[in-house]
Parts: sequence; C-alpha cells; structure tokens
Amino acid sequence: MRKVLFICVALFLSFSQLLAQTEKGTEISGFFPGVTFKRFMELVEEDTPYRFYYREGDISDVMVSLQAEKSSLDDLLSTILKDKDLYFSFGSNYSVFISKGKKLDVNLSDAFFKNVNQERQRLSSEVDEAFVRNNRFLIGSPVPGKTTAVLSGTVSSLENEEVISGAIVFEKINYKQSVTDNQGRYSIELPLGRHTIYIQNLGGYIEQRLIDLRGDGNLDMAVGESIFSLSEVVVNSGAISNITRPEMGVQTMTMTEMKKLPAVLGEVDVLKGVLVLPGVNTVGEASVGFNVRGGAADQNLVLFGESTLFNPSHLFGFFSAVNSDMVQEVELLKAGIPANYGGRLSSVLHMKPKFGRSDKVGGTGGIGLLTSRLSVEGPVGEHTTFLVGARTTYSDWVLNYLEDRADFNASRASFYDINVNLRHELGENDALEFTGYFSNDGFRFDPDTLYGYQNQNYALKWRHYFNDQIEGSVTIGRDSYDFEIIGEDNPLNSYQFGFGMEQTYLKGEIRQEFREKHLFRYGLHLNHIRLNPGKIDPYGLQSIVIPDQVEREQAVETSLFFSDEYEINDQWLVSGGLRYNLYTYLGPQTTFTYPEGSSYSEQDVTGEATEESGKPIKTYHGPEFRFSARYSLNNQSSLKAGVNSMRQNIHLLSNTSVISPTDTWKLSDQFIAPQRGIQYALGYFRNMAMNKLEFSAELYYKTMSNLLDYRSGATIILNDNVEQDVLNTNGRAYGIEFYLKKSQGRLNGSVSYTYARSLLKTNPDEGKELINRGKEYSSNFDQPHHAVLILNYEISKRFNTTFSGNYSTGRPITLPVAKFEYAGSERVYFSDRNAQRVPDYLRLDLSINLEGNHKVNKPAHSSWSLGVYNLLGRSNPYSIYFVPQDGILKGYQLSIFANQIPFITYNFKF
Repeated sequence: MRKVLFICVALFLSFSQLLAQTEKGTEISGFFPGVTFKRFMELVEEDTPYRFYYREGDISDVMVSLQAEKSSLDDLLSTILKDKDLYFSFGSNYSVFISKGKKLDVNLSDAFFKNVNQERQRLSSEVDEAFVRNNRFLIGSPVPGKTTAVLSGTVSSLENEEVISGAIVFEKINYKQSVTDNQGRYSIELPLGRHTIYIQNLGGYIEQRLIDLRGDGNLDMAVGESIFSLSEVVVNSGAISNITRPEMGVQTMTMTEMKKLPAVLGEVDVLKGVLVLPGVNTVGEASVGFNVRGGAADQNLVLFGESTLFNPSHLFGFFSAVNSDMVQEVELLKAGIPANYGGRLSSVLHMKPKFGRSDKVGGTGGIGLLTSRLSVEGPVGEHTTFLVGARTTYSDWVLNYLEDRADFNASRASFYDINVNLRHELGENDALEFTGYFSNDGFRFDPDTLYGYQNQNYALKWRHYFNDQIEGSVTIGRDSYDFEIIGEDNPLNSYQFGFGMEQTYLKGEIRQEFREKHLFRYGLHLNHIRLNPGKIDPYGLQSIVIPDQVEREQAVETSLFFSDEYEINDQWLVSGGLRYNLYTYLGPQTTFTYPEGSSYSEQDVTGEATEESGKPIKTYHGPEFRFSARYSLNNQSSLKAGVNSMRQNIHLLSNTSVISPTDTWKLSDQFIAPQRGIQYALGYFRNMAMNKLEFSAELYYKTMSNLLDYRSGATIILNDNVEQDVLNTNGRAYGIEFYLKKSQGRLNGSVSYTYARSLLKTNPDEGKELINRGKEYSSNFDQPHHAVLILNYEISKRFNTTFSGNYSTGRPITLPVAKFEYAGSERVYFSDRNAQRVPDYLRLDLSINLEGNHKVNKPAHSSWSLGVYNLLGRSNPYSIYFVPQDGILKGYQLSIFANQIPFITYNFKF
C-alpha cells in the first residue's frame, strides 16, 4: 500500500513540476510517464507559447513515455511520432500542426490566426475544422487585481452564418452559463485562466472552444447544425439550466427528440411529443387535447409564436395542426409560469417559429403513407429571409380498408395547412418578424353529414435592441377559429350550423438587465375577443329548419405585468412577478334577469334586460401573483419552490372529454365568472454522472374555482341561456412527479412516473343541482397513475432505434348499474358521475430512423422513419357506450387503434 502511495505522490509531483523552465520559453523539461499525446500537448501549451492543431482521431492511440531536459519541441515530436505515420509542421505564432499521411505546408500569415480566433473564415482545405475546436484562444489582457473577466460574443450557424438564439453557452467546472438572445449574443463571467466553453445549439451539435482568459474579451463562435437526428439529444432545460433556473415545471423538447419518437401513422407530432413529459396526459388516443396537472384541455394556452391556436388539431385529433418543420423549439410551462403569460389556468405550450436561412435557398420535406409536407427557405435580398411550408393529406384511401367499409362508402377526410414566416432586418438593432398560419379540415364519416373547420393566425412583431441591457418588442396580431356542420340526412331537415371566434391583440414587452443581478420583464397586453356562439340555417330549398342564432358576444381584456429575476448570491436565485388583469364583458346583449342570489334557473326568471353595443355589462379584475425560488445545495443539485395564481376569462363548452371541432367557447359574463386557480409546488433537482443523468422530483397542489360542469341532460349547443344548464364547480388537483433522463451516450432516453388526482365538487351555493349529492368526484381526466419509458439506442450516427412504453390508469366514466320497471317499461339506473373507470391503458411502440451519409456539402440529405405504433395490438378502450337492442341495454367498448399500425416516411433536406 505504501509503495502504491509513493508512486502516486511521485507521479503527482512529476506532473506538477513538469516543464519547469523560464516563463514561456521554448525549451521543454519534464517527466512524461505514459501519458497520452493529447495530454502531452496540453502540458506543453500550459508553459510555452506553442499551440497545437490536430484531428482527435489521428492521435487517439499515441502514447508518450519520455523525460525531457531543456529539449526542443522539434526533437521531442520527432521521437514521439517516429513510425506513427504522423507528421508535424511549425507555422507562425508558435503554431504546430499534426497531420496524418503527409506533412502540411502551413505558410500562414498572422491575419490567418486572427480570422480563426474570430471564426469568420473557414480554414484552408488542408487544415481540418477540428483545429478550431482544439485551438486554445487567448482572450483579453490582464488587469492588475482583477480575478474574473467577462467573455462575450455571438453564436452563429457554421452553415449559413445566421445568428442562433436560445443556444446555451456554459462552463462546467464553475457552472456558469448564458443563453444567447435573439441576436445570438451571450455574456458570461469566469475566473481568469484556462477553460473549456461548451455550446449547446438547440437541435444541433454540441460544440466546444478552449480559451485562455486573461481579461474581458470577445469570442464569436460558429457552430454546426444537425441534419435530422444526427446529433446527441440537446434540451434547453437540460443539464445546466435544469438545476440553475428558478422556475420549476419548465421543460423544452427539441425537434431532434420528437423525430425519434414513434408517431401515429408516421407523422411527427409536435403536440403529442409533450405527452412523454411527467404531469402531462390525455384521455385517449387520437386526441390532441392534453391535460396538465389535473387541468382541463381548455386550460392550456397553446402558442405558435405570439398566435393562439384554439383548436390545435387536424382530422378530429389524429394529427396536430402544427407542421414540425416550421418549429424551432417547444417549451412547456407547467409551473413557474412567467408574468408575461396569462389567460389559462394549467399550462403554456409555446412553439417558437423557425425563420429562414440567409445564405441560400433550401428546403425540407417528407412523404408518408397519409401525409406529405414541403417547406422552402432562403434569402430575399440582403436583409430579408423567408420560410414557407405546406402540408396535406391523402387519407381517403384508408377508409376503403375499414372492416365495415360499406358503412363508410361515402366517407372522406382531408386537411391542409400553410405557414409563412418572414424576417426583415431594418438595421443592426431592429428587426421585423411576420408569422402567418392557415389550416382547413373537411371530413365526412357518413353520407349525410359534412364537417369542416379552419384556423387563421397572423402576427407582426417588431424587435428593437436599445443596448446590451435592454431590448423590447411590439406585436400586433389576429387569431380566428370557426367550424361548420352540414347535415343532409333528410331534405326537409337539412341544416347548416356554424360557430366562430376571433381575437385581435397588441402586445408590448421590455426585457432589461440591471446591475448584473436583476432581469426585469414588463409590458402591456391588450386583447379584443369576439364570439359567434352558434348559428343554424336551412340547407337546401326543401329544408324547413327554422333559422336561429345565439347572440354574439364580445369582451376586452387588459393586462399589465412586471417580473424580476434576482440573483442574491451563488446559492439563492428568486423570481417574482405581478400580472394585473382587467376584463370587461361588452354589449350588445339581451339576457334574462334573475333575483339577486338566485341559482339562474328557468323558474327564477323575472324579465329581460338589453344593453347597447359597446356598453360595459360586467367587469372582473384582479392580480395574478408569480413567485419561485432556487436554492443551490451544491454544483449538482438544488431545491426549488414556487406559487402561481392564474385567471381564465373564457370557457370551453363541450360534451366530450377532449377538444373536438364541435366544441364552442363562452366568455365570462354577468352570470359566469372567470376561472381562477392557484398552484403551490416544491421540487428537488439533481444532475449525476458528470451531468449525463438528470433527476427531478416535483410535488404540487392546486385549487380551482368557477369551473363549469353540466346539469344532467344539459343543452350546450344553440343555448341562449347557458347559465341555466351549467353548474359552478370547484376543483383541486395534487400529485408528485418523478423524472430521470439520460441525454448523452449511444443509449439515452427517459423514464417518468406521475401520481396525480383531479377532483371536482359542485359549489355548495349552487341551487340548481348538486352532482353526486354535493360530494367530491373525479374529473373526466382523473388518471392517478401514469408512467412513460423512452429508450433510444444509436447503433451508429446513421442508424438509431427508439422503443417507448406508455401506461396510465383508465379514465373515469358513468355506467348503468341497475335496471327497474316503471310505468310499464324498463328503466336504467346510473352510478354516481364518474364513479367507474374504463380498463387501464397500455401501449408499446417501436421506430427506426435511417439516415443518409453526413457529408455537409452534399446537395441533399435524406432519411427514412419506419416502425410500428401499438406494437402489441392492444385494444385500449377510448370510451364505453350503450345501445338498446330488443328491449335490452347492451354495452360496447370503443377502441381507436385496436391493431398494430405500421408506418414509413421518407424525409429529405436540400
């Protein structure tokens, strides 16, 4: 044991005293006992002016075992590289190039190295770009008495020179990080000395730069971008920010991750990708509506840029409405929601739009069994870029393969969507961004009923950078959604029913850094909402349907917000915010009047009241508080806590558990108050195994009030007096989430488990009806146990396979539990509402991604995605329904995907 200890001490002393010589001399002395050639070069660089350039793979197996005593580097390299098929060349500025197979001619000027340091020019064809990654950049000049320095610069794309926003620049040893802004700029303060700087480009390669920080200085970095799923999985809320940011319940997924997940019918689905995250679930397959921490589907704010998607689905929920090629990143906020977001109780799903490249015209696309997509991007002049994408389906042929295709003989199903994203640079500090989205769906599942719905979203944003500390933006936009149903079962009863809603908004926001400790965000949001709650007209000349229309509604809401993220010290980071919401319901409106304190039932009506157009009818206002804090236990773990209060002024009227095209929305008015909620959360976050593993455990409790449930037999379509059929309901939700993720290595993936409850209770003051006699009952989406497993194995950079498993408790339903005779006929007695459950849900999927070769200068890149959805062919129940047959009530189980669903998609990029 003593001998081993003696050898360790001797080796340590040898390494600590090697290269003992005059400062920055070129003669080398030291003992190198079996070190790698890479380590030898690092030691030489520490105490000499030499800088090495090499390919990592060329030197990986070269070892050094020698002792030097005032030796020249020429002699040492000749000894080390003898018989290794490796050569060395000396350039200017003490540069040393190691090459394989032949000696490089490196007669390079000083300007060459200046350009390398700035990364504005590529190295010559004989010098590999790996030299850039392994070169150690000298930054700044020493200032007496100063022990730290600020490293700043920009991050841009190596392929098209476009700046990259949202990239993380970090240093692992001191756990310092910076996220690039919309101009690709970053700033990070580090101790003086040598560091390795890592750049996580969202959806691209993980890059690194070696620096020798002497003082404040600039380092601009150009990084590569991935082609489909070539690189490691990179997550913005990953290894570093996972433990350092104050907010909890914030998770970001890259398009690289989502393209590896098995998808329904081969279509990469942005919204379904979030279902692998803890605390997120859905009540069934083929539904885009999702539930977050016990909230209803309408309590999620779905944003594409600044635009709100009221129905983010295609084809009754089989596909999401967003083309994945138009999205740069997806962020889900379940708790710790910043003050600049509002209007929903449960979550914010923000899809950041992608803008076009500035160097040349290119594009991406895919051809699948049911859908195809194509997007084209490029420059228009010197200051403008465009990105245009379109997607369509040709799914009618699938209906011919249904088992009972005679019943679907006249069925048709189709959709398309179009995206237009434009960006124009007005100057160095100003930019205009336009995003436009249009979608159309049409389907007919029987010969006599035709469904159709549309989304239209337009937004224009102006960004201005006042200085390095302050930036602002102003956005004006319009969102609309409408649907139409045409029924032709009987010419006499043929009808045309429609619903529509739109909102026009103006947003102004400022982001300001103050004294390196504070990050302020403040602004104003204005929104004007208009609803056409429902209109029915006769369809055809023979129809005798009486026209009817529910009175139109409108409201305005104004929100002021301010937030501050304050770094108290290395351990404490707090974030607080206040959002004040003022909502006014406007005329014209004619409504029933009721006695004060009544239950708004039909028998309580005392008369009618009419209000003029634009006149305020009812105003609601109040604050929303946001607070979160992070305490760092050490460099690998932290504790977080937070509380959020939210308000929601619109309500979804639906007779289903998910968002469907026939759902209508209702504004808060003098009878129906805005929904309100408050959530408390506590979490523990830890990174392990050199940041290769991320673990989190979050506990939450949420209360909600002014929710809407329905009386038995309620009418929600073409109801001029909805207040008579809805019940004021309170809710509470609680749970715990566990999440373990491995994002590095050939085998990566995640596992999550959530235990959660979502419970409702009719307000005791509600006089119309008390559901389940006023007792607490499960919501439609109360599924206590939910677990998701994702495993991805990269067999090579061109071949990876993904396996996923999904389990959840069956959702609640109401079932008949007894029958009895009454008045000469058989009657059915139903259980309490949501007292029973459908069977548990279990699904396994498998996908394989095959890439073409990875040559950067290749004219086009291609890949194949194939696999099997529902690998076990399990008939997971979507719902249970009952049909009377011959006087007997028979029950049936409906499954959306009861068999294995193979898929294959060809993807390309040019």
